[in-house]
Amino acid sequence: MPRKPAQDPFLAHALRMKRQLVQWRRQIHQHPELAYGETQTAALVSGHLRSLGIHVRAGVGGTGVVGLIRGPRLAPTVLLRADMDALPIQEAADVPYRSKVAGVMHACGHDMHTAMLMGVASLLAARAGELAGSVKLCFQPAEESGAGALAMIRDGVLADPPIDAAVALHVHSRLPEGVVGLLTGPVTAFADSLRIIVRGRSAHAAAPHEGIDTIVVAAHLITSLQSLVAREIDPMRQRVVSLGMIGGGTAPNVVAESVTIDGTIRSFEEPVRRRLFARVRRHAKAVAQSMGATAEVELSEGYPPQVNDARLVDLLAGCAGSMLGAKAIRRMDDPSLGGEDFAFYGREARVPSIMFRLGITPRGEKNPAPGHSPLFRMDDEAVAPVGTAVLARYATELLADLARHA
Repeated sequence: MPRKPAQDPFLAHALRMKRQLVQWRRQIHQHPELAYGETQTAALVSGHLRSLGIHVRAGVGGTGVVGLIRGPRLAPTVLLRADMDALPIQEAADVPYRSKVAGVMHACGHDMHTAMLMGVASLLAARAGELAGSVKLCFQPAEESGAGALAMIRDGVLADPPIDAAVALHVHSRLPEGVVGLLTGPVTAFADSLRIIVRGRSAHAAAPHEGIDTIVVAAHLITSLQSLVAREIDPMRQRVVSLGMIGGGTAPNVVAESVTIDGTIRSFEEPVRRRLFARVRRHAKAVAQSMGATAEVELSEGYPPQVNDARLVDLLAGCAGSMLGAKAIRRMDDPSLGGEDFAFYGREARVPSIMFRLGITPRGEKNPAPGHSPLFRMDDEAVAPVGTAVLARYATELLADLARHA
């Protein structure tokens, strides 16, 4: 009989840790914390890292935690990032470990990211003598809002020692459980903020001709902005302008003197981004002026795109494929128009970086709840060991590759 292939040692170790990984994840899930308030999560992480003898720096960028696993030589150094913050969402998923905090839940998988990186710490601490360099474990606050990556960077996470590559894993509800999703080039988009303040003149609602109705102006502006995006930007260039909030008026029988519209602009390329900025600004002012009103446009630059390095992607494909089999690797076609502040690490350090996806949808499930849904859930027992093992082994292989090319 043919001999069954030996199980990968990283995967075997992670499977032995499954109960602990799940316990960590569910503990974090039950006690979610919003941006820059991740004190319980940070304490859990710090305690575990210190128990392994890992050098820990806490309070980085507010509530962030950094652990350094040193091999026989300090350089090269790979940074592994996990985000810790939850979302202001009331959980509706029927699971026994539901959030115990009203109006707050882990609806994007950050609890799983944190638990897996804690598992990676265990796997790599046991193999520190075999590493071709060092691994910096970065447990980051405030990914969802507040640019926690920038806060940690300002607090020195990229130094002492400097990093040579940055890696992050993100769970993905549109991939089957245990499948590793890979994409070269842009993975996430520029995530910029838009605010338009329309100003007119108040009047009695029974005599609207005596005022300038900013609600009517805003309605025209909102619908016409969608035509601008569809008709004035190359349709082959992915982009979107979404308006998520509108507010104005003081009473139902009063013509509103001002209306505020808030939204987001997403794109992948700097020229497209700049063209969108210019056209939105010009268009809003022109529409308002044509109706006797004025428009102030505020554009705030947000997270940059995460651009995956081709060599790092190919190395991960080989690493994960040898562990899980070729069928567990999926080359993804389209990037996400979502934003991710992980992009700051590679950009600020000027080093190659990669964010890859790990599927969490049980096979056969037709309509999984997406991230940021109150029904978001996953089979953590199936997902946690796979993500932990892939991330740990990849870190060791990436260090060896960087050392060879130094």
